[in-house]
This record gives sequence, C-alpha cells and structure tokens, in this order.
Amino acid sequence: MSDPARIDVRPAEGYAGDITPEQAWELLAGDPSAVLVDVRTQGEWRTIGIPDTATLEKQPVFSEWVQAGGVPNPRFLEELRAAGVTDGPIVFLCRSGQRSIAAARLATASGIAPAYNVLDGFEGAPGADGVRDQRGWKVVGLPWTAGPA
Repeated sequence: MSDPARIDVRPAEGYAGDITPEQAWELLAGDPSAVLVDVRTQGEWRTIGIPDTATLEKQPVFSEWVQAGGVPNPRFLEELRAAGVTDGPIVFLCRSGQRSIAAARLATASGIAPAYNVLDGFEGAPGADGVRDQRGWKVVGLPWTAGPA
C-alpha cells in the first residue's frame, strides 16, 4: 500500500492542492478515509463513463457542480454531507480539472478538507485537434466503466 503522505502535491490557493490522476489513485488506495467525488454532470457520467474504484472497495460520490444548462448546483455541499463526505481527504474530479478546482475550494472553505483537485480530470482538455485524448483519469489507464444508463 502506498503512503498518501508521500504524494507530491502541487501547491494551490484555497484548497490542499493539485494531484495527477495516478496520485489520486494512490491516495484513494493508500488512505481508507479518502473519498473520490465526481462533480461532472449526469450527462457526462452517462455518455463518457465513470471512475471504477471497486477494486479499492469504495464507491465514488457523484454530485454535480453545475446542473443542466450550466446552473450552479445550490445543494452541492448538502449532497456531499448527505453522502457522508464531512472531512478529508477528498479528491475532486471533473472532465478536465477546472470545475473540480472550484469544488475543492468550496469544500475547503466549508471545513471539508483536505480537498484535492485531479489535474486533467477524467478526460483532459481538448488537444489542438479538439479531441480529449491527451491526459486524464481515463486516458492514463486508470479503471473506469460505462456510466449509468
């Protein structure tokens, strides 16, 4: 089992820091209290897939940061707490690593910490060709599965 204290965290303002998808997996595997929170939309979960943490004997928490139409989710913190996410470490994941920064900052400001952002998210930002296949959880080969139908 890896030592989560040895994960090299990139500094960040307002939350614990940025970690690579591989470091996120190490933290989740090495710390029984670590939780993965996927903040993408229901549509993204269905069409793109979701992280598969079954081998770690833990399930991700799914809570949209923004809802359909780009409207912020006013129940985000309430949903985290209802799912038992009250302290950390929490690893936030979105599609490219941007919404998860905001989620990590809000969680930290609300006392749910330490909160980390997964760099490049689930698929990474689009490359010059517009395709999201350069970086991210899914691209680096971490376990994932098709989302709910």
